[in-house]
Amino acid sequence: MEFSAQQIAGFLKGTLEGNSDVKVSSFAKIEEGTPGTLTFLANPKYTQYIYETKSSIVLVNKDFLPDGKINATLIRVENAYESLSLLLNLVEQNKPRKTGISAMVSISPDVKIGENVFIGSFVSIESGSVIGDNVTIHPNTTIAENVKIGNGTTIYSGVQIYQDCVIGVNCRLHAGVVIGSDGFGFAKTSDGSYSKIPQTGNVLLEDDVEIGANSTIDRATFGSTIIHKGVKIDNLVQIAHNVEVGENTVIAAQTGVSGSTKLGKSCMLAGQVGIAGHLHIADNTILAAQCGVPGSIKIPGQVFQGTPNLPLRTFQKSSVLFKKLPEMQQLIYELQGKIKELEDKLEKTEE
Repeated sequence: MEFSAQQIAGFLKGTLEGNSDVKVSSFAKIEEGTPGTLTFLANPKYTQYIYETKSSIVLVNKDFLPDGKINATLIRVENAYESLSLLLNLVEQNKPRKTGISAMVSISPDVKIGENVFIGSFVSIESGSVIGDNVTIHPNTTIAENVKIGNGTTIYSGVQIYQDCVIGVNCRLHAGVVIGSDGFGFAKTSDGSYSKIPQTGNVLLEDDVEIGANSTIDRATFGSTIIHKGVKIDNLVQIAHNVEVGENTVIAAQTGVSGSTKLGKSCMLAGQVGIAGHLHIADNTILAAQCGVPGSIKIPGQVFQGTPNLPLRTFQKSSVLFKKLPEMQQLIYELQGKIKELEDKLEKTEE
């Protein structure tokens, strides 16, 4: 499928500079561009490549000021990265979808299945479940009793969805995701062993949620573990029982959120963040990579780093001191020795 620069500029409501008739049929990195491809420049670190890229069209921000000759056709937009996302989604939506149900499935007779659905081989869907319109379920997926899956959702291979869970509209669950496994609930008994606490709740994913490969979201002890609308979760993330994740929050890989913690709206959690249980994290909080959070964050819009988490500026100042600790320790030892010498001299003088 080909698009001209004029068509792309019209779709993005951008300003075109160069050959309006040039056509592209695929995308490329700016440093690896070839004729017939479209690329973008959003990060200033890559500016050097815009003067040598072979791509036919480059999306740039409106305020971009070139320092030299550019051979490609430019389309100026408000946000080049966001515009690229719009184009990629347009292409994705125009790809042909598989439909139909494989003969090698196990589907309970009372399951309700919508229109234009694709269900691959070796999928199991148990009694009482409801599958919406335009849902895609790839092979080797298990959907337990009384699960509800909203219209337009895509479920990749090997996903496991436990009983009574609810998946919203236009969600995307990548390979190996587990939704609704038991929360980590055990009561210590008088003899030192642990008694399992049955997890009787479910997981609720609202609309437009994406869950990365091999991530797990545990069911609630009571009520629901809730992932609100627009949340994006990376690979290898653990969300514990009764957690609530606010709208449009993003969570990067290998992060763990402990039970009953409430994350606010539009938070950003970088890789390997760890959050203790029963906390409240304010809206628009940013937690840098490997941040450890032992207590609630009540003021919205703050940025933290370190374990335990410190305000970013405080952490940066402290990290300067961390590097100097060996020298500071040696200086303390030397000062202690000198103080001891002075004390000894003072004692002899007093005698």
